Amino acid sequence: MSDLVKRSLSLSGHRTSVALEPEFWAVLDQMAEQRSLSFAALVASIDAKRTPERPLASALRVAALMESRRPDTP
Repeated sequence: MSDLVKRSLSLSGHRTSVALEPEFWAVLDQMAEQRSLSFAALVASIDAKRTPERPLASALRVAALMESRRPDTP
């Protein structure tokens, strides 16, 4: 597995950083582009849906996994 890559962003007015494998970042970047969202807006939407028990990095990984498992739609 690749080394972790850390990205910093603002969520709800607070700076935070998340470290994920490059493969997850690539899927998340693609998700933001396909939805015409900024990367920060995509992460904020994922953050808003996660339970407090789930770390943000975990929620981002799960979102990327779920996206990669979606069937292609025409």
